[in-house]
Amino acid sequence: MSKVQAIKTQNLTKNFGNILAVNKINLNIPFGKTYGLLGPNGAGKTTTVRILNAIISKTSGNASVGGYDIVTESQKVKMICGFLPESPGLYSKLTAKEFLEFIGELYYLQKDVISARINELIELFNLEGRENDLLESYSRGMKQKVCLCAALIQDPEILFLDEPTSNLDPASARMVKDLISQLAKKADKTIFICTHLLDTAEELCDIIGIIVDGQLKIEGTPKEIIEFVGAKDLEEAYLKITGASHIDDLLGWRQETPNNNEFGKFKKNKRKDKKSR
Repeated sequence: MSKVQAIKTQNLTKNFGNILAVNKINLNIPFGKTYGLLGPNGAGKTTTVRILNAIISKTSGNASVGGYDIVTESQKVKMICGFLPESPGLYSKLTAKEFLEFIGELYYLQKDVISARINELIELFNLEGRENDLLESYSRGMKQKVCLCAALIQDPEILFLDEPTSNLDPASARMVKDLISQLAKKADKTIFICTHLLDTAEELCDIIGIIVDGQLKIEGTPKEIIEFVGAKDLEEAYLKITGASHIDDLLGWRQETPNNNEFGKFKKNKRKDKKSR
């Protein structure tokens, strides 16, 4: 299979029983690009990423990652990809170093390579002095850093990141954003990001796709998407495309609901009744 595109799908579809989670998605993502998949909760972002990483099977359609078919060449797909899931699992009774050694061995890396990369990653993510502590003693942010280390340890050709700055403090989140930017620009990595953070997507992504109810509604650069829907910024464009509402609209029930003060009156009357007793 020709490696023209880093990630290519044709009518990729996934059903969970009667639920259509991913609906005929077509992606053509070139090597060296950072792609951001945006969408509300339950839109199909995580399901799409899990299919592309050969973790769950597709229902229909075709897909290749790094030029390898996700069904017939799933092991090759896994060997060239790094994956940070939205809710990563850790072995709490291992130390960070032991866990990363385990991950490195899964990719058949030599021991000296594993050791060198662990030292580099521990330093990069400011985990020095804690690498020999059990993971159960780590904060959520520290665990997220270890999972990022695990996604990077085999120096993947293609990196999938599902909410990469989740649980991180502002300084660590900034460091991760800078790292993603450097990986794309200097190391020529292909990066696929799922995120709810529009500013992160606008800052880091060359191409953005917005998915709603399993369907890819629009795709393009942030500027192209903003201009196409006639919005002032990416947030407004996202709200228009997904059909979401601003907070003023969400609070409209206060004006639209008849007798919206009845509940307050009921509470006042209840207090009066108690006093009269």
